[in-house]
Amino acid sequence: MLVAVNGFGSIWTRRFGREPGSATRYSRDAAFYNTTGVPVGEKIRARSRVYGVVRLNGSSGLTPHDPARMLNRMFECAEPCTWKNERRVLFERLAGTPRNPDLYLVTVRDEMIGWVDLDSESWKSQECFLISCSESDLHQETMLLMPAFAWVRGSAGVFVLTPDAHHSPIAQLVGHGR
Repeated sequence: MLVAVNGFGSIWTRRFGREPGSATRYSRDAAFYNTTGVPVGEKIRARSRVYGVVRLNGSSGLTPHDPARMLNRMFECAEPCTWKNERRVLFERLAGTPRNPDLYLVTVRDEMIGWVDLDSESWKSQECFLISCSESDLHQETMLLMPAFAWVRGSAGVFVLTPDAHHSPIAQLVGHGR
């Protein structure tokens, strides 16, 4: 499965590799985990309503001090799964040959689309896979895998994931009213 990264969640964690010295440098067998979080006081905290992670291996090319370098890049990924009530997606490696992605990793926040009512059955297209959602009284962050032209509904309206016609790894959520 080919996934283009449109956005990451707010929380990153790392598991050190088993290679000698991996605790002090980034080794190929290290793992980086990304999930959603929301501001609580002065810090970003996981307040999981739905818990899940995206995992990137040390060999994926991720620079943990600058994950934004991975935006609009494509990865070969394993199929999403649920294990012990945790949703997971493994990003195995950067994709070589440019192709159209099967899905996009999209993270939406309340300031972008408004509050998402997760209890409603009509808050997203059926083909979207919810990875993680964190929420507090004031804030919400949701991470999904979405195909092109899928939609999400927030209190600010319906937003359709529209790919860039000239550069397929780039897509944006475009509002279409309520």
